[in-house]
Amino acid sequence: MRDGTPLTGDFGQRLRHLRTRAGLSQEALSHAAGVSVRALADMERGRTRGPQRRTVQVLAEALGLDDAEAADLEKSAAVGRPRPRTATGPAATGTLALPRDIKDFTARGPALAGLLELARDTGPDRPGVSVVAGQPGLGKTAFAVHAAHRLAPHFPDGQFALDLHGMDPEPTTPRDALARLLGALGIADAAIPAGTDDRAGLWRSLTGDRRMLLLLDNAVDESQVGPLLPGAGPALTIVTSRHSLAGLESVHRTDLALLRREEAVELLTRIIGPERVRAEAQAARDLADLCGQLPLAVRIAGQRLLSRPHERLSKLVARLAAEGRRLDGLQAGSLRVRAAFALSYRQLPTDTRTFLRRAALAAGADFSPETGALLAGLSYDDAVACAEELTDAGLLQSDAAAERYRFHDLLRLYAAEQVAIEDGPEIRDAALDRTTRWMLRRATAAALHFDVEHEGSPPGGAHDGDPDPHGDPNPDGAPAGREEARAWLEAERAQWLAALRRAHETGRHQQVLDTAQAMHWFSDINQHWEQWVEVFQRSADSARLLGSRRDEAIHLNYLAWSYNMCVHDPHNALTSADAALAAARDCGDGLQEGWALGYGAGALHRQGLVPEAQTRLRAGADCLASQKSAQARLAELTILNSLGTLLRQAGQPVEALETHRRSERICRAGIPGRTDELIALYHAVARQQIGNDLAALERWSEAEPPLRQALAAFETAQMPAWAGPARLDLGHVLSALGHPEARATLLAARDDLTGLRSPRQAEAAAALEALSALSASSTSSASSASEETTAAR
Repeated sequence: MRDGTPLTGDFGQRLRHLRTRAGLSQEALSHAAGVSVRALADMERGRTRGPQRRTVQVLAEALGLDDAEAADLEKSAAVGRPRPRTATGPAATGTLALPRDIKDFTARGPALAGLLELARDTGPDRPGVSVVAGQPGLGKTAFAVHAAHRLAPHFPDGQFALDLHGMDPEPTTPRDALARLLGALGIADAAIPAGTDDRAGLWRSLTGDRRMLLLLDNAVDESQVGPLLPGAGPALTIVTSRHSLAGLESVHRTDLALLRREEAVELLTRIIGPERVRAEAQAARDLADLCGQLPLAVRIAGQRLLSRPHERLSKLVARLAAEGRRLDGLQAGSLRVRAAFALSYRQLPTDTRTFLRRAALAAGADFSPETGALLAGLSYDDAVACAEELTDAGLLQSDAAAERYRFHDLLRLYAAEQVAIEDGPEIRDAALDRTTRWMLRRATAAALHFDVEHEGSPPGGAHDGDPDPHGDPNPDGAPAGREEARAWLEAERAQWLAALRRAHETGRHQQVLDTAQAMHWFSDINQHWEQWVEVFQRSADSARLLGSRRDEAIHLNYLAWSYNMCVHDPHNALTSADAALAAARDCGDGLQEGWALGYGAGALHRQGLVPEAQTRLRAGADCLASQKSAQARLAELTILNSLGTLLRQAGQPVEALETHRRSERICRAGIPGRTDELIALYHAVARQQIGNDLAALERWSEAEPPLRQALAAFETAQMPAWAGPARLDLGHVLSALGHPEARATLLAARDDLTGLRSPRQAEAAAALEALSALSASSTSSASSASEETTAAR
């Protein structure tokens, strides 16, 4: 040897001599070799007597040793390693070596960094444990194996991997698992204690001073894992499980999310090669989406394409696009998405299996325990218990704030398959009908909180066997007050809309009418919901099928409103309004005739037919003025406000102001049988239009107060669809006045209107640009004036 260092001897002394000779500190060698400072210190002090071959290799490379020196260092390490033993029978398990790493492993950088930090933090009194849990197909085992290989240099006393077979009918018992682990440490069969506790004690004593890494894959529960964890020492244990193992205390948790779309495409690229992905870039992105960014599904798709090098990606995309064939397409050899889901599904208790598969019938992206309970035929409490069990098992994801749950898309398809297999169409339809009846009754009762016609006291009556179709099906759990009713209607929007759809398709037309009628006032404060078109189209169809021309006129008017205000489609709005007008005249309903004339006028106005619109509005106002009901007065207010707006836009602001003042006088006089709160909203609309009329007359200072009053009223009533336009109108006036609030008001209006998908968002953007240009011009003029003054001096 070049420096006289002995060929054999204590590994730690030799390592320290070589490091000193190289002029490296422990920190420098740690950085160069990727081995922690703590691990190096343990080796040099003799606490780690026989590091693994891979660790020795990276140290030799970092120290710049030649082949002979590296071989000598390996010999000194081999002396300190446990000697292999000869054994027979079940305990002859070998070394429980780590499985092969996957070369195309993709993403998971933050999760790997978290484990590396945990590995660095382990010490004699701080053994580390990380639980990697989650839904089937996330790649938990692949991640854990990859992480173990990356971390191996930090654990020179060995790396061991043990499959606990948690998804098998009979998972590995702690007693058998301990026998295999003890055998891997060189304990002869005859020396392994008989009892689980004694085996666990021996295991803890042997691992107490070892810097080792233990991978426990596929654990079933805490009781299986607990006895296998080292009690002390600098070991790191990585546990994978489909269950959350929430009962394990003082553990680090590694949360694996679905891949991002670009990560899924990267994984596909690593499997099949960049050329094929570049050739069909959009198909690759579509394929990632159809796989739901689930690593297992993406890998299966990639392996399938890899085995068919001449098959286009778009062909597989077309196959997977059909939901009924998607799970069939996601299989490649022994890799099958359906099989991964089936392993977890088969382990569930009967009620939990029922809950999972029936929940797949729920509409929308997520569902509540109420919906799951109705579909599964369980009590609410039992449904919550099932949902939580499924969340712990990684089969559902819970909402971060609300008590709601969601499926992964592929798991929903699997659960829906099980409905067809285990329940059949009769049970499935009964579950859907039960849920439909309940949902529409709850939706009707919730919506009536906003209906001024009923003032919170819905009328009684019965049909279709329901004792009180307007009452909540569960009064004790019903939303209390408008805020709770609003929250429920918004959260369950997809579900009650699906229920309305099913009720219509199965002939429950009176219930469709009741629900849509109750939604009338609620829809007015949520004009940005495009689904109102479907709601009122179905209710109008149900009225026609029931043969009620009056109901048909009412709901066709609602439909005309939704086309005008929600989807900005004046052509269909006019068609619906004309149909409502004909139905109203057929049944002699003057109120609905007036509404139909007003909605038709709105549609004509939006098509640029201003004279025709004015004619209809004047006819509507005359029709309603002859009616004596409170409903007619409210309709008259709406028609007058619309007429005044048209007059202003037609260049007749003085007549417009007179018309809106007429509306204001009606509001101030009050309407018998209607609340002050409701009249205040109509008064706010009149004030908004009066402010706009005054602005058209360039009476800016007079225009500001009524616009502020209108905006405040709409905000108090929590009506964003009305507040956004009012804010824009105020912004125009403030800009004309040079008011310092002008920019902030216009910015807020633009954001509001963009969120509402209002056509006026472009108007707000233009107003902001004009204000910026005016400000820039003013600044430039002031600067020029200053320069001229300076020059004059």
